[in-house]
Amino acid sequence: MELTTTQVWMMVCAALVLLMTPALAFFYGGMTRAKSVLNMMMMSFSAIALVTVVWVLWGNSMAGGGANVGGLFGNPADGFGMGSMLGTDGFIAAGYGATFAIITVALISGAVADRVKFSAWLVFVPVWVTLVYAPIAFWVWGGGILGAEGAIGSVVGEAIDFAGGTVVHINAGVAGLILALILGKRRGFGKDPSQRPHNIPFVMLGAALLWFGWFGFNGGAASTAEEAGLIWVNTLAAPSAALLGWILVERFRDGHSTSLGAASGIVAGLVAITPACANISPVAAIGLGLIAGVASALAVGLKYRWGYDDSLDVVGVHLVSGIIGTLALGFIALPVDGIGGGLFYGGGFAQLWAQIVACVVVMAFTAVMTTIIGLAIHRTMGFRISTEEEIAGIDLMQHAETGYEFGGLGTGGTFVPHPATSAHLKSSATEKDAARAKEEVSA
Repeated sequence: MELTTTQVWMMVCAALVLLMTPALAFFYGGMTRAKSVLNMMMMSFSAIALVTVVWVLWGNSMAGGGANVGGLFGNPADGFGMGSMLGTDGFIAAGYGATFAIITVALISGAVADRVKFSAWLVFVPVWVTLVYAPIAFWVWGGGILGAEGAIGSVVGEAIDFAGGTVVHINAGVAGLILALILGKRRGFGKDPSQRPHNIPFVMLGAALLWFGWFGFNGGAASTAEEAGLIWVNTLAAPSAALLGWILVERFRDGHSTSLGAASGIVAGLVAITPACANISPVAAIGLGLIAGVASALAVGLKYRWGYDDSLDVVGVHLVSGIIGTLALGFIALPVDGIGGGLFYGGGFAQLWAQIVACVVVMAFTAVMTTIIGLAIHRTMGFRISTEEEIAGIDLMQHAETGYEFGGLGTGGTFVPHPATSAHLKSSATEKDAARAKEEVSA
């Protein structure tokens, strides 16, 4: 059987989406402290490995490849290990779906940077993708409860989510918030200047590669040349407008615009256009991106006001812009053959209601399930590293290596910490811990 143009297109798009997770590793890695960069990047790369194995064994079946189980998930026993796909073209769609699951889990890691046990993360990833991601993907894309014939979708209408506003971004944003609340704040949160991004060029590189990969993320499911072209232009327009919106907020609020803000604005716009990329006009995409950029720029500061430590702004960017992009379809979705559409196109409140219900259902399910999974890990094996490890540096203490060579002590690529470095850091950590505790009491 020869490959069709559509199949080649999906394979190329799947490769682009897979690239997005290493891109995210650079984006997140640059935003952390120098002594946390390797751990941050390892969380993304380990997500690729773990989710892929789960996807091959049972994840793909649960997300839509198996028989419908009450509209909640596909039967994981159907096609276990993808053996039933041998000799078919089903592997192409399965591989494309795997890349979405991978990056969704990797996105969560940004909310808990600097303080998660790597072993706990390795347990969390396969459990979460099985119990949270796969069912939601089935609800939205696999004919589950939010589909046109599902228990909810048949009553309130089918929500539009072309590429993952609910499945990916709202899902990851809520999960990140729950884990941030379970783990608690980093030491020195909001006070320690060393918690600022250590490598802005990494952040910019990551944002650029994410934008590049996002054309595959949004465009892989395009069914016609007309639809693919609209998706491409919208995926260019929305993040461009969001970048401008974010840096304008910074200019009026802080007196200057930053490269970190530009990179974050790009991501906010990409998140917002994800569910809407095939269903709105390019002009609407510009407006949507502008709103998302401004809203996320303002939202990232809420963590200091409300006291939750979302380390790398997963909540402020992915949850906020994901909700904006999903709900916006209730207003600006184009009618299909003159029928339906959003409120601004005379479609009434039907589509808006469907979008609202989908958001609420996904947020509630993710919050409850992530709380159960997170607390189970936290109260058994422990989810958070010790204070000593946090101060000394998670890279050295969890991975026995550092991202950069400082002082020639040979910790850049060793598998066992240099004895002098390890002893010095442990001693230094204890002394700094005591000193900071005294300062906090005095304050």
